[in-house]
Amino acid sequence: MTDLVIRPLTAGEEDLFESLADPGLVGFAAFGDTYADMAVAGEYRPEWSWVALRDGVVVARAAWWAGPKDVKPLALDWFDFTDPDAAVQLLRTSPLHAQYSLKLPPGWRDNPAVREQAQARIDAAVAAGLSPLVERYRYRWTPDCGVPPRPGRLEFRPEPDDAVIFEVFRRIHEGSLDAHARRTITESGLDAAAQEDLDYLRWMPSPRDWWRLAYTPAGDLVGLSVPSRNYGDPLIGYIGVVPEHRGHGYAYDLLVEATHKLADEGVDRIVAGTDQTNFPMAATFAKAGYPIAQERIDLI
Repeated sequence: MTDLVIRPLTAGEEDLFESLADPGLVGFAAFGDTYADMAVAGEYRPEWSWVALRDGVVVARAAWWAGPKDVKPLALDWFDFTDPDAAVQLLRTSPLHAQYSLKLPPGWRDNPAVREQAQARIDAAVAAGLSPLVERYRYRWTPDCGVPPRPGRLEFRPEPDDAVIFEVFRRIHEGSLDAHARRTITESGLDAAAQEDLDYLRWMPSPRDWWRLAYTPAGDLVGLSVPSRNYGDPLIGYIGVVPEHRGHGYAYDLLVEATHKLADEGVDRIVAGTDQTNFPMAATFAKAGYPIAQERIDLI
């Protein structure tokens, strides 16, 4: 068999990356996106886009993503191949490492062809050393979904002090159902998980003064509501309720408040996500009229 050549792209090689045959059943291609268009828009950098070639033909490819100011990749989100062994070697050879997020259509397991494509990518990523962490829902709200009325049970106040927000995160993470937070807590502790989420919100380019703490009329802290915007979409950046106020449906109030803020900004869409195992939050998005647009599997 011809030796495999594994290397990053050089500038202007978008067509080489695009040359791999792709049935478009999973990943970005399943939703009408192309690598070339996303690269032109600044989503990908050639040095973070890798190919594996035999006789000059691409048999595996992977592209890592980060924001425009980031110095290392934040996610592997484009990964496909015609040669599974080459795909595994590509991930093992590249010095780039980040969570692999596989985008999937809703109900993907019900379609055998889609399920096969998804499982092939999962198997290759696992063979390269990654481990499945969680399956997630991705929601996409549009004005046609309607803005749910505010329940009116809580008072929302800005909080400019990051130290206060950090402590709120520490409280919210007690008993968290979020797989990423639970993993960080297990590996590095509660402070590390709180700092990770604070850093994530600070990373986004939306205004800091959109963040709101929610209180009962008696002044008890209920949680945190963060409407936000990343480098691609308006989104629900964070919704979290402190342990002593769980079980009263307050996550819905927080989500509705964030939705109103973004709708008042005139956005034409809001994206959001939650773990599929976080049944209370999934029910909250459904109640607020957020339809599921995608599913996703995260491997780390």
